[in-house]
Amino acid sequence: MTDPRSGPRKTPLWRSIADALTNDIATGRYRPGDRLPTEAELSARFGVNRHTVRRGLAALAESGLTHARRGAGVFVAQTPTDYPIGRRVRFHQNIRAAGRLPTRRALTKERRAATADEAELLQVPVGEEVFVTEGLSLADEQPLALYRSIFPLSRIPGLPDSLDRLSSITLALRDNGVPDYTRAWTRLTAKLANAHQALHLQLREGDPILRTTSLNVDPEGLPLEYGRTWFAGDRVTLTLTDD
Repeated sequence: MTDPRSGPRKTPLWRSIADALTNDIATGRYRPGDRLPTEAELSARFGVNRHTVRRGLAALAESGLTHARRGAGVFVAQTPTDYPIGRRVRFHQNIRAAGRLPTRRALTKERRAATADEAELLQVPVGEEVFVTEGLSLADEQPLALYRSIFPLSRIPGLPDSLDRLSSITLALRDNGVPDYTRAWTRLTAKLANAHQALHLQLREGDPILRTTSLNVDPEGLPLEYGRTWFAGDRVTLTLTDD
């Protein structure tokens, strides 16, 4: 039984902050992709300490309205980007079609011997030199996916130099006399982000991600690229197409 002397129950300050920011997002003050004010700015606006602001921001994240990027701040969540998976998968084309700006950021590049599995898929001898590149695919500077691509250097020896000059794999292949390529197959698997993937995709370890494993071939059907891509589960909608 409620003690009448206690008076009406008050809404917690962090909840008031969350409600106010939710209204700001709903009315368009902050749009999808916008960065919210810093904790210090919000503390000044609401007249509370940063711990209270942090709790309010956590409530927005839990509801899916915002997401944090390490070192960058808190951003209003974007509508998931449609990403077609078909015979002609082109990252830059897919992202531009969604009205967003595509970029790729290389993390590592190396030449090494092909493993037995890689050699079988790429149809080269075990131990033959391959070129491996890993990096981030971004849309409007937001990480969408972490990728690893493996290429047979015996077929495209100039590819590493081309990728140093060109951020697009499609353009780099064209620069090496490969005018077109198609996706031979794609396998899709639901996974949970490990620490490495979470760090680069700005997720929490254990968040859902989607992994694609795929093989691209040239017009004669020879394998050109064996790749794996780990997509942030809440930022893309993978769609299957016949193209």
